[in-house]
Amino acid sequence: MSFKNVSGGIWEIPKEKEMLVPARVYGTEKIVNAIEAGALQQIKNVAYLPGIQKYSIALPDCHYGYGFPIGGVAGIDYETGVVSPGGIGFDINCGVRLVKTNLTEKDIKPKLKELLDSLFGAVPAGVGGKSKLRLNKDELSEALETGSKYVIEKGFGWEKDLAHTEENGGMQGADASKVSDKAMKRGMPQFGTLGSGNHFLEIQRVSNIYNAEVAKKFGLEEGQITLMIHCGSRGFGHQVASDYLDGMVKAVGKYKINVPDRQLACVPIASNEGQDYLAAMKCAVNYAFCNRQVIMHWVREVFESVLGQDAESLGLDLLYDICHNVAKEEMHEIDGKARKLLVHRKGATRAMPAGRKENSADFASTGHPALIPGTMGTSSYVLVGTETGLAETFGSVAHGAGRVMSRHEAMRRKKGEEVKRDLEAKGELIKGASLNGLAEEMPEAYKDVDEVIESVEAAGLGRKISKHVPLAVMKG
Repeated sequence: MSFKNVSGGIWEIPKEKEMLVPARVYGTEKIVNAIEAGALQQIKNVAYLPGIQKYSIALPDCHYGYGFPIGGVAGIDYETGVVSPGGIGFDINCGVRLVKTNLTEKDIKPKLKELLDSLFGAVPAGVGGKSKLRLNKDELSEALETGSKYVIEKGFGWEKDLAHTEENGGMQGADASKVSDKAMKRGMPQFGTLGSGNHFLEIQRVSNIYNAEVAKKFGLEEGQITLMIHCGSRGFGHQVASDYLDGMVKAVGKYKINVPDRQLACVPIASNEGQDYLAAMKCAVNYAFCNRQVIMHWVREVFESVLGQDAESLGLDLLYDICHNVAKEEMHEIDGKARKLLVHRKGATRAMPAGRKENSADFASTGHPALIPGTMGTSSYVLVGTETGLAETFGSVAHGAGRVMSRHEAMRRKKGEEVKRDLEAKGELIKGASLNGLAEEMPEAYKDVDEVIESVEAAGLGRKISKHVPLAVMKG
């Protein structure tokens, strides 16, 4: 497939056949050359979607997915375009939450194993993990339509957490009546659970500060202990996606929409089917915000219990919580004019620079933190967006390292015991719900996250603020 280097870390695949826009890939030459053929074809396929603006976008962590590649972004005109569940994904609002502390490694080292063991006992994890909470259908409906505010009012967190959560912890327009009974039944027992796969809860140390001025405003400094929570909407979000994909596959013919891949099934945004899907998607987004909020509350309780101080004294403040798999109504400049778009981000992190209305007051002068997690044994990063990123990718950066190896292949190459042993030999504590899960998520199954971050910077999409290395990891 022919690429044209536009500049630095920006590469373009020209329009061909019925592509409505070119495709753009962001990354170093090493990253771009490593993208598998199937993902590149998906990037081109997305360019066929009615209403797509500027480019079909692939970020440095891009790899093969369902319909859209994971690491794919598309800004679609809200009035004339379509919504495609394949551009949001099955784990709706899979996302990351970063919690600060006023602790150092010296403060927690004697208690690190006890902290990890206690977290494992306090936070339900694993395939089909069952929550300690028992919500009935009416309670779940209220949580779906309200978001994090619902659980905070029940005592799971602090009011100020909302201002440091994307969408203030709740997308407006969520309608639980648009969610199937099957999704509700799957969601009730998993509310407040970490899940499995690449989801994790991690105790980290800030190893590097790259921008002292912004880091100070964020309350980050070298040597500081931070906590990262990575999870999503569990079986609830998966069921919402499955339900609506089934309907859209049938509706494509009704609206005479031609797409090169049935996994890109879509309907006009303004259609009844489109609006119903978005109302249900927002419920899944809010479910995930609640999920991470409840887990953070239990993390605070564990630190209080093990360290013998209250969470406020320990400085367990939320820096930010950010979505990865979502569609958002946003205003962007297209051909010199402000236009309302539905921006699909699948395995992509919003990174709005200073001056955008999406930023809460605390981040007005810096842009909000964009959190990019690594995987076991690798670093995570905090970035901020740039004006270049706003123009190029609708204010989007990578969401992680991105897989280079299937879970089956990872398990074939290494046993979970070996993965655990290798990481602990490096001084990192690991506790997983299953050994197979550890094998599936071994560091070698992912791209080099440092190269992904270098790609984001090379393309001018974001700026590094801090780097966080894992000390202890709980895996689902």
